[in-house]
Amino acid sequence: MSSAENITFLASDAPVAQEALAKLTSAYGSVPVDEAEVIVALGGDGFMLQTLHATQAMDVPVYGMNCGTIGFLMNEYDEEGLRARLSEAEEEVINPLAMRAETADGEVREALAINEVSLLRAGPQAAKLRITVDGKVRMEELVCDGALVCTPAGSTAYNYSAHGPILPIGAEVLALTAMAAFRPRRWRGALLPMTAVVRFDVLDADKRPVMADADGRSAPNVVSVEVRSEPAIRHRILFDPGHGLEERLTREQFI
Repeated sequence: MSSAENITFLASDAPVAQEALAKLTSAYGSVPVDEAEVIVALGGDGFMLQTLHATQAMDVPVYGMNCGTIGFLMNEYDEEGLRARLSEAEEEVINPLAMRAETADGEVREALAINEVSLLRAGPQAAKLRITVDGKVRMEELVCDGALVCTPAGSTAYNYSAHGPILPIGAEVLALTAMAAFRPRRWRGALLPMTAVVRFDVLDADKRPVMADADGRSAPNVVSVEVRSEPAIRHRILFDPGHGLEERLTREQFI
């Protein structure tokens, strides 16, 4: 990208991130967010997701610097040469998932997820889910601890912990992954086109309550959840050369 003169620094509440905010603001200055040419997010992956959600209407790229733990979506923290790093950074564009969840009391909850939309049992018994893809029932009953739909960008997060596949950026697919599937016992999930609309219907919802979650935005006691990609929203993420999402997703598979 071109050299950004107007930088906005945002930081998580963690002491190390706040210390970094003070140092970088002193060194480079920080403009109000509505004047930003680039946003630098200081924190971990959770704060990066929070920043992307908060600035999704701005069409401004976000460059993360890791002041957290894993930092999969972040670049290495370094106070030196930031403007040069920004000018050389490579941009990845990702689209979020849109969740529409209906609760047992008739309320509709809508949210966007950059990583995944997940359904999780909310009681002592396993969940029972019916899965429909593009209007066609694909699985009449999945008995499990939960299930999720994830984007390529989110495939190394909760999805990977649940033994789902890592998806290359640009693959134009979504992963549907089961957590601790009991029946069908060996079913691990499916790969679906990016354009697919996935619907989960909760069976025996009173006896087997289920919650839904979209990047930390939760809906309790859901009876149905619809998930689809939202191409109208574009998140622009900057990475140092050779350390973009494509490289990280490939590298993660050989760890």
